[in-house]
Amino acid sequence: MTYITHLSHRARGVFYGWWLVGISSFIRTSSVPLFHAMGLWFVALEAQFGWNRTQLSLAFAFTRVESGLLGPVEGYLTDRIGTRRLVFIGLLVMGAGFLLFGQVNHLWVFYVAFLVMALGQGLSGWLPITTMLNNWFIRRRSSAMGWSNSGSRLGGLLLIPLLAWAIDPDYGHLGWALTASILGIFFLVIALPISRLIRNRPEDYGLHPDGDTPDSTLVVADETEQTSRQRNPNGDFTLAQAMRTKAFWYISVGHSLTAVVIVSMMTHLAPLLTDEGFSLQSAGWVVTVYTAVSMVFQVIGGYAGERIPKNVGMFVFSSIQAGAVLVLVAFPSNVEMVYLFAVLFGIGFGGTSPLATSIRGDYFGRANFGKILGISSVPMNILLFGASPFAGYMYDLQGDYNLAFEILAALNFLGALLLLMAKKPMLRTAAERTKVTRQDS
Repeated sequence: MTYITHLSHRARGVFYGWWLVGISSFIRTSSVPLFHAMGLWFVALEAQFGWNRTQLSLAFAFTRVESGLLGPVEGYLTDRIGTRRLVFIGLLVMGAGFLLFGQVNHLWVFYVAFLVMALGQGLSGWLPITTMLNNWFIRRRSSAMGWSNSGSRLGGLLLIPLLAWAIDPDYGHLGWALTASILGIFFLVIALPISRLIRNRPEDYGLHPDGDTPDSTLVVADETEQTSRQRNPNGDFTLAQAMRTKAFWYISVGHSLTAVVIVSMMTHLAPLLTDEGFSLQSAGWVVTVYTAVSMVFQVIGGYAGERIPKNVGMFVFSSIQAGAVLVLVAFPSNVEMVYLFAVLFGIGFGGTSPLATSIRGDYFGRANFGKILGISSVPMNILLFGASPFAGYMYDLQGDYNLAFEILAALNFLGALLLLMAKKPMLRTAAERTKVTRQDS
């Protein structure tokens, strides 16, 4: 039995790209304990060590330094050695980081542990997984990424209430340190078996994106032409070509401005709600609600991205996300309005996510996607470096998050406008570039 036949047999008649969607969902669930449940850890650490919000928020800022420096490197490595190896390495690193986190007894150790965990999550998470899916899908790219994101949110629905119960400092449960150690062991155990299921590109196994099957009479010489027809009709951009387009910068900066609200909520939502009288487990349920709604709208956003311009869809969903933040600022202690915030935030966050990744593949192609996504993440990491500490500093300065979240919501609206302005670029042929040069001269 050949390896390709073995691959097809294991897929049981289903295009292996869709199996990878499910596998990627499981892997991306690994970000839930680190990022989506970040505020839960912070409440427990604040209760035990008395660290203030600014000190706690700096941990996330340090992870943005790591991502800002290594994001382009991760993009290069993804294109160079593939998602499979990076996922294996990343899960091992993240497991080691959680084990170190479980031993935290000083602030600097917490920072180091958080940095190691973030490095592992970066190597195994968003960038390499998105690159893999971008390779396996073209026509169904938005839907595939939407289902992948949605599946990871399903993991969040289960993990967030469980983590809130386990680490709640007001009850005698497992505690944050033991919970972190258990997570570390889990990631170390799954690293090898889960990475062995990863496949970098369909062409490596005699398959084609979206599960398309070429005519059996095609000779080998025709396969290049067939693959070419399946790619972005405008061709595959190089990194330099992509960076010369307005769309690259509108998407990079616009997506970054919408992300500052997301990471600030991940960090400060649970502390804000506990300040307003919610228990930590109640705060965990609010996070669960927006996670559940985002799970549904990951799929809806992916579906919409195949039927309307992606930049328009991102504008609509990002604007809803910004509006949700204003609802929370206006009614932070009203239970009904807090859950309304959770629903609106889940709609905006969920709908934007698959579009923000698939639009880059649609605009710039597959060949250099990892490098392009890595460089595109640099503006985001620069802004994210300051977003969470800014909110923490404003809280320590003013005693509430109102002004900080209002500013972040305004930046979110600005990002939505930039995304709307991101029109699909055209890749000129060499002959067209020569013609333009002659006309200019």
